[in-house]
Amino acid sequence: MLLPPHLAHLSRKLSGLGYNKKGNADQAQEPTEVPTTASNDDDVPLFDADPDSGAWSTLSRRVMDARIALNAIKWSKVGDDIADLLLPDWAMDLPAYFSKLQRELEMAPGSLADEIWEEAQDPGLNPEIARLARVRISNDLCMEEKKFQQRRKRYTTRALAAYLDLPEEEIDPEDVPTIAMCGSGGGLRAMVAGTSSYLCAQEAGLLDCVTYTAGVSGSCWLQALYYSTIGRQNYGTLLNHLKRRIGTHIAYPPAALGLLTAAPTNKFLLSGIVEKVKGDPTAEFGLVDVYGILLAARLLVPRGELGVDSRNLKLSNQEVYLRNGAHPMPIYSAVRHEIPLDESDSKDNSEHKAPSHDMKEKAKKEAWFQWFESTPYELYSEELGAGIPSWSVGRKFENGTGSVRENGYSVPELRLPFLLGIWGSAFCATLSHYYKEIRPIVKGLTGFGGIDDLLEEKNDELIKVHPIEPAAIPNYVLGLKAQLPPTAAKSIFNSDHLELADAGMSNNLPIYPLLRPGRDVDVIIAFDASADIKNENWLSVADGYARQRGIRGWPLGTGWPKKDKSEASSIADIDAAEAASPQEAAGKIADAQESKRVKEENAQQENSNTDSNNDLGYCNIWVGTTLERTSSSSAPPSSKRLDPDSETDAFHLTQPNAGIAVIYFPLLPNPVCPSVHPHKSDFMSTWNFIYTPEDIEKVVGLARANFGEGRERVRRTVRAVYERKKSGREEREGMERERRWGKRWREGGDHFR
Repeated sequence: MLLPPHLAHLSRKLSGLGYNKKGNADQAQEPTEVPTTASNDDDVPLFDADPDSGAWSTLSRRVMDARIALNAIKWSKVGDDIADLLLPDWAMDLPAYFSKLQRELEMAPGSLADEIWEEAQDPGLNPEIARLARVRISNDLCMEEKKFQQRRKRYTTRALAAYLDLPEEEIDPEDVPTIAMCGSGGGLRAMVAGTSSYLCAQEAGLLDCVTYTAGVSGSCWLQALYYSTIGRQNYGTLLNHLKRRIGTHIAYPPAALGLLTAAPTNKFLLSGIVEKVKGDPTAEFGLVDVYGILLAARLLVPRGELGVDSRNLKLSNQEVYLRNGAHPMPIYSAVRHEIPLDESDSKDNSEHKAPSHDMKEKAKKEAWFQWFESTPYELYSEELGAGIPSWSVGRKFENGTGSVRENGYSVPELRLPFLLGIWGSAFCATLSHYYKEIRPIVKGLTGFGGIDDLLEEKNDELIKVHPIEPAAIPNYVLGLKAQLPPTAAKSIFNSDHLELADAGMSNNLPIYPLLRPGRDVDVIIAFDASADIKNENWLSVADGYARQRGIRGWPLGTGWPKKDKSEASSIADIDAAEAASPQEAAGKIADAQESKRVKEENAQQENSNTDSNNDLGYCNIWVGTTLERTSSSSAPPSSKRLDPDSETDAFHLTQPNAGIAVIYFPLLPNPVCPSVHPHKSDFMSTWNFIYTPEDIEKVVGLARANFGEGRERVRRTVRAVYERKKSGREEREGMERERRWGKRWREGGDHFR
């Protein structure tokens, strides 16, 4: 249906509120000026643009353009143009909202934006701006995390005694397993399901035994809320908050604009915008940033709206909840997509030439995702071996040192709303990932099998295309090329900013950060609420990472069973994973990926609608081994998937060479909860942004039922790992006593005479 000219103009203006790197590439042709009833004073830019305020000028112009377009509409005649049913009542209020928003973003003295920027330069309100930040180059954990480990160990020792019903005085802290718990990606579905599963762990006493939690996408959001004055470090409280707040769509204009234009939420939500675009003139303010603000308006604003707390706006402030070791340390995940074709073929692109076949093959083999983890202490990349304090994210760095403004201060820490947008920016995924989300639906439609086959054939091309650009933060490794590993992507040293996006593009379970050396995790408990858990098989994706990084003890072969997995293919997989760099590993894997993918697809399709004995259940447990391959031609040491009906679980878990125990809870349908199906209920879609209290209760019920299926198996697993560590310690202490006695005997003779 064609829109009337004035509404079409409005549509173009509103779509311009998010812009790309060039600031105007999404407006190839500027529309003709539309008469407006607003005063001339309202039509001037928010402030006189200057060379140092490019991002702010563009943002200012977008807001003003939207207001002008809205005021140009003859609202009294709209009913003649479009049926009343198609025009919501709130549409007539939009001009007033945007006019007010424009006034609040003016930098005139006394305006809200001016007040925000003045406070941004006050070290009393933002103490981090007076601190000098430096890049930490090391493969080790930061000192703050090491101190946290010590504090948390004292707490988990007491918690383990209660969880296993053992006398506390009998437990040596050295025997306490390091347990990590993680949720998956999947938008609000992952956040609601993850919160429900974590609540079950909390009620069982298991959460108190956990040292780390890790998140991707929606499970990052639940962590951010838990470590806030809203969640109050209680998942029951967090669920009640969600029931009150996510029954309204995040982009519902009256709700969103109302919070952005009324005190105190306007200052709470707009502060990050002002600080970002004023503090970094080269910053980009795009769709992901808008998305983050909308998420914050729904998630970080409590019911009543007057209780907003600015302490919830900084990730580094979550450190206060970790000071006495009373809570696990949260790990948030994002990725940078390295695509060499973009860099290497830039000359050809500038000449409008198609990339060569060799260049396509090179990009296919060398494209990979680079993981970045954020904690209350640090933003860090294991691949780069470099990180910066969390309180310094948002400022520019050069040659390893954070920048300082003319007034002697740096810019404040990047606000949490922007991080919420980055962590959950699934819409910045490649076209390949978009299709994976809807593929189960497409494959079930009559006549769409050919489309599915066609898109699968083009997967290598689709995986390199991002329809929407990711958000960006200042690049903290500029000028450090000589000090970082030679395997680091060359392109990262040529950009002022790092483009980061939803880590679910790489792995929808945040396993990688939990395997980082120094964290020494013994047990990983994964709650998977992914859209297509069987076909994507996210657990199995971690196999290559574990071998590439030399992680001993990871149980190879975890995840959904593959019928055609032969010994030869296992050896090939491991050889590929043992590459010296991510680039080399990506190349080796790409060479064999196509034939293997076809075989796996066929095998998984055969099992997709069956409940085979080899299929996974509600609670699945694997245990790895610390043994190594004896030669390159031998099969990798097999991991053990424990039989839920067997009494021999403890035997395998307590073996001296037993490795990491992985406990996997996929979000499966349960006959106990017939009113909800993870893959068939409409409200469980990744792209759904409305959950009613009734919807949330259904998900809670499903999570309780599924967790109940494995509650005691988890307890037995933790007990067995504890017993193994205890036996190992006692054996080492016995050997040490014998060594000391032998030394005394040799040096002083028989001391018993």
